[in-house]
Amino acid sequence: MIKERLLSVEDICQYLGLSRDTVYKWIETKGLPAYRLGRLWKFKKEDVDKWLEQNAS
Repeated sequence: MIKERLLSVEDICQYLGLSRDTVYKWIETKGLPAYRLGRLWKFKKEDVDKWLEQNAS
């Protein structure tokens, strides 16, 4: 069984080419799929890719 690695905020910033502020804003206002683990936000690349496809405009 292969576990999918969760991406950090830094990873997702680099992947999407966005600033940290924009990532946090998208979580709050646009529904960017993220998981809160304690005080850290984590992301599944597959979920983010699906969200991008559905919200591309």
